Amino acid sequence: MGIFTFGAATLLLFSFAIGPDSVALRQHAGGFLWLALLLASTLSLAESFEREMEEQALEGLLLLPASARALYYGKAIANWIQLALLGSALVPIMVVLYDAGTLRVGNLVGVILLGTAGLSAPGTLYASMTAQARARQTLLPLLLFPLVVPVLLAAVKSLGGLLFGRVVED
Repeated sequence: MGIFTFGAATLLLFSFAIGPDSVALRQHAGGFLWLALLLASTLSLAESFEREMEEQALEGLLLLPASARALYYGKAIANWIQLALLGSALVPIMVVLYDAGTLRVGNLVGVILLGTAGLSAPGTLYASMTAQARARQTLLPLLLFPLVVPVLLAAVKSLGGLLFGRVVED
């Protein structure tokens, strides 16, 4: 719930940054949604390993007769589901705040699923690497943000195409 509140507050702050210009708000709605998802994802990913570190569950997981690859995929899929649900929950807020209009729900779900998969796969890896670091709240975004720029560009362009009915080109 706290991550959803953070994402919604981020969308609200971005709308304050643009001001009352409804055309500019509509044009940047897709980018603002993905920026809110990116910022909220760093909290979500770090929190997913923080609980395991506090309870010392990571050592228990490593003692299981399962491969490290299976543990990673399980954690990445769980993070992906959480980010996809967060993205789906933030869409109505984006539509209301930015007057984004009607969306094609099937296409929108596809963009959110693909984009959040691109965030959760490297995010899970870097969150696990930085889980025991002192400056993990700073280190995770520094490592993750440059890596997910291509995913974000594709997701923003795809969502912009959905919002305005344009064909997405290279």
